[in-house]
Amino acid sequence: MHDLISPVTVRPLILAVAICFCNGVSAHGDVQPQAVDTTGLDPLGEEWRESNPFRDNPKAIEIGESAYTQNCARCHGLSAISGGMSPDLRVLPPGDEGDEFFMPPTRNGVIRNGITYMPAYEGILNQEAMWAIRSWLETVYVEE
Repeated sequence: MHDLISPVTVRPLILAVAICFCNGVSAHGDVQPQAVDTTGLDPLGEEWRESNPFRDNPKAIEIGESAYTQNCARCHGLSAISGGMSPDLRVLPPGDEGDEFFMPPTRNGVIRNGITYMPAYEGILNQEAMWAIRSWLETVYVEE
């Protein structure tokens, strides 16, 4: 019986389950994205910023950690430590360079070959919430 449960037979199953939970098809199945209370952050208006206006802002970091845990951790891992199925967000470069990598997929989602790997959060989270998440992610940055 134990011969049937080996790394060779279990890995494809784990991969299939992880893909189901981390792609848009069922990543948010019955789990709804959580609202983010951005009270205490300056409103940013309608025009999207190209770089993080909340960098190093303690309130944004606090809000961002909570928002990440509620909305991102299910695929990107607790404390942003990926299990390998989704990008490890701790390695996003700090500063504007990392902002350029972070914001487009967060706003627009990620779709490859017709499969949603990450849902679009624009319209679900405002830019204050997204930049707050980015602010927190910079505090857990690690070099590759």
